[in-house]
Amino acid sequence: MSPSRRSVALLGATGSIGVQTLDVLRQERERFELVAIAGGEQLSELAAIAAEFNVKYVGVKSEHHRSVLADLLSPDVAIVVGDEGLMSLAQSADVVVNAVMGFAGLPVTLGALAAGKRLALANKESLIAAAPLVAMVRNTPGAELLPIDSEHCAIHQCLASSPDLAGHPDVKRILLTASGGPFRGWSADQLKGATKEDALRHPTWSMGPKITIDSSTLMNKGLEVLEASALFGIDVERVEVVVHPQSIVHSMVEYVDGSVLAQLSRPDMRLPIAYCLGLPERLTHPYGQLDFSTALDLTFEPPDDAAFPALALAYEAARVAGAAPAWLSAANEVAVAAFLADEIQWCDIVAIVASTMDHYVADPLNSLASLYENDDAARRWARASLKK
Repeated sequence: MSPSRRSVALLGATGSIGVQTLDVLRQERERFELVAIAGGEQLSELAAIAAEFNVKYVGVKSEHHRSVLADLLSPDVAIVVGDEGLMSLAQSADVVVNAVMGFAGLPVTLGALAAGKRLALANKESLIAAAPLVAMVRNTPGAELLPIDSEHCAIHQCLASSPDLAGHPDVKRILLTASGGPFRGWSADQLKGATKEDALRHPTWSMGPKITIDSSTLMNKGLEVLEASALFGIDVERVEVVVHPQSIVHSMVEYVDGSVLAQLSRPDMRLPIAYCLGLPERLTHPYGQLDFSTALDLTFEPPDDAAFPALALAYEAARVAGAAPAWLSAANEVAVAAFLADEIQWCDIVAIVASTMDHYVADPLNSLASLYENDDAARRWARASLKK
């Protein structure tokens, strides 16, 4: 590998973010070398990626997956298994893209930062659930945490104009934009009849099913509120949500002097991916480019808190702190999985999360063992709520 090229580990390679990261890497072969990938059930897709990019390491979930994949790969490709395998891959490259879905992405987040790597994070759940633990390893020499989320990537760019001071005292508030999802404008009564097909029909973004459902309940935005507070060290009360249906303004930062900085582009996740890969340089392939010679309507409105109570649950979890965000994230994963499996109705998702949070017992969350215990407890309570 040329000394000028950065090595990349892409974990969650067959999901939506993974596929779009591969698009960027194909355009930037002189700058980056993909050396490691990991995925879930789509083993033939993993094998195809490994062959195309000549990767050295592939991670899978189980020994069964290893045995199946071994028949599809070149014999000189090493296969690693489970959380330990993911941890090793998270330490194998200059840049680690964490696109693993849900709580399972936590070993990647902790492993990459503890190894002093650049972590391009698309897995919000691991940061939200484990914010106190992530904070400990972010201080590792060389460690760098960059957000792939379009909203948090926008905030990162907007904050580049301000001094790097603890708590950002010159920032009045962060404005997280939300498309409003497929149910923007629906009343609480209308939402009682929401179907899975309705919920999966996002108006502006093409995402995986779990994130798309989270967008429909606005839980995704609630999780992003928690993520913004943890990423940028800003109190959650200074993070606000504003609905912006066009998804052109990806987020804004308002400063104490009244100035508002925003990052704009057409919806295209390859832009924040390229930003995280290339920083401090900007890669030259444009994604989501705007044409200002044509009319461009930008509208904003407050979220409907009564119809979408997930936002209030997220703010309350942030105020309680400790392991409360971990409970919120875990309960939501269980509820969304049940909805996608046609076991509950759409309105039941947030109701199950709220019921689960009623059982939370305060925990400062000061160890990984405590995190796993809290995650397990939250999932058990959520599953109990499903049975009701």
